[in-house]
Amino acid sequence: MQIIFENRDFILLNKPEGLNFHSEDDEAGFVVLATKQLGLAKLFSVHRLDKMTSGLIILAKSATAANEFTKLFEARAIQKYYLAVSLRKPKKKQGWIKADMASARRGSYMLTQTQENPAITQFISASLRVGERLFLVKPHTGKTHQIRVALKSIGAAIAGDIRYANADEAKKEERGYLHAYALRFSFKEEDFSFVSPPSDGERFISLQAKEQIQNWEKPWEFFK
Repeated sequence: MQIIFENRDFILLNKPEGLNFHSEDDEAGFVVLATKQLGLAKLFSVHRLDKMTSGLIILAKSATAANEFTKLFEARAIQKYYLAVSLRKPKKKQGWIKADMASARRGSYMLTQTQENPAITQFISASLRVGERLFLVKPHTGKTHQIRVALKSIGAAIAGDIRYANADEAKKEERGYLHAYALRFSFKEEDFSFVSPPSDGERFISLQAKEQIQNWEKPWEFFK
């Protein structure tokens, strides 16, 4: 797996699509594989990505650093930006999605009509090839499956998402088209900004997608 950045406190890696974050059913997960690859005694997870999601993820090198990152995430002080492709026309092309999330069947989630502790998602989008739409998404909260459920709620489930999109169509895709694209934060009084475009999946690396992603190379400028 690709190392994006490393210092004494943390390492930033590019997680491959299709890899479980934690080990399951005797299959080594992302954290275990990263620890072995880097030859370190232990790495500490401070956030996670779904199996279908590729992209940027932070692993802390000490319990102290992990505690600091956990505080930053809880305070919503780490800005996260994702890319997603849908094969459906959304009910709206940009804006906010705010609602509580509740458990649904078989490990899925859904949005409800209440807003007691809402999942908050902001997005813009652009058309690509016929039938494709690219989303730039900024989640303001960190709920499980938040982006996947949010885009489904506006009629634009993510391409290749077997859980939330049309399953038969999703199985024909190379991958689930959700990518953790950028991170921006301050840690120990130092500012960090990282951007890492997706490198696999035909819909992500098409000429049209690459051109649009390049237009969003500083994603924080599109969310005020």
